[in-house]
Amino acid sequence: MGLLGVYFRRTVGILRTEVLVLPSRVAVLVFIVALMALPIFTQDYYFLRVLILTSIFAIFAASWDLLSGFTGQMNFGHALFFGVAAYVTALLNLKLGLPPYFSIPLGAVGGVLTGLIVGIPCLRLKGSYLALTTLAFPIILTGIVFAIPSITGGELGLAGLSRLTGSRVMDYYLTSGLMLILGFTMWKITDSKTGIILHAIREDELAVRTAGVNTTRYKLLAFCMSGFFAGVAGGLYAHFMRLAGPSGLEVGLSFQVIIWAVFGGMVTIYGPIAGVFILYPLMEILRIVLDQFPSLPEIRMFIFAALVLLTLLFMPEGLIPWVRDKIETECPRCKVRNVFSRQRCRICDAALD
Repeated sequence: MGLLGVYFRRTVGILRTEVLVLPSRVAVLVFIVALMALPIFTQDYYFLRVLILTSIFAIFAASWDLLSGFTGQMNFGHALFFGVAAYVTALLNLKLGLPPYFSIPLGAVGGVLTGLIVGIPCLRLKGSYLALTTLAFPIILTGIVFAIPSITGGELGLAGLSRLTGSRVMDYYLTSGLMLILGFTMWKITDSKTGIILHAIREDELAVRTAGVNTTRYKLLAFCMSGFFAGVAGGLYAHFMRLAGPSGLEVGLSFQVIIWAVFGGMVTIYGPIAGVFILYPLMEILRIVLDQFPSLPEIRMFIFAALVLLTLLFMPEGLIPWVRDKIETECPRCKVRNVFSRQRCRICDAALD
């Protein structure tokens, strides 16, 4: 009981001094609690399905931000990692009989190897050349998939995979829990020394190389880490949908993940996650509502495009950074964030503008 009391007091102290002092952290805490408590209030089959896919795509979007947002390696073919991992997971499950808790991590390893294979020829490329090169890889792989239908299933893909778990609620807790854990892991990576170097490469690679840092190694590391997290998302998607097909390699999926990340806010990790949790359920709601009006078949995509365009025009850094800047202010001396209503910094007591 004494040990539990110590941990309880420590947790309360962290909440009071680290979490409850900033609106953004309170919002994250509320989001986590609501996400974990949601099945207590509803176990609607379709509703949980939408949120499961949202969590999977949130991991996928954050993995893109880890590579393209923090290192500036603009990847227009990020679906490659997702699709390769989905196929590897499916083949391991169907051909070797491996359960999801083995096939998904091994599929993620496939994503890492793919990141290495893609990263090596892309090391000396920048800007539009890099973007077009990365865009070519999933297109090439799609052609290979169609060429060997005996292995990949061709246009129909590989179907009949094992279910993630035995119930929809357990699927929900598995995917949402992994989303929180992996999202936090990616955020900690970007907040570490490695993340600082990746960000420095994005800003001025020549200066970083001049300082003695092996930028080639760090860019390859970024490709591999991004491939791993995208691979986890691809494996989860394959087992949840019980299918791995060419749709996981489509160019549209690669651009969709960029839209989610840009809308939520790049170079944050939490921005793309929030972007997915806003846009994906919203599009599903609009689809259900607009299905009642068959004469308006394209209005859903028009609303989606208008929403993204307005965000880019008025919030160029993304929705979440824009909201955060409105409710918090940064101390000019110690760079610690404070509630916008404070007059003096909570750490160094400097005056806040």
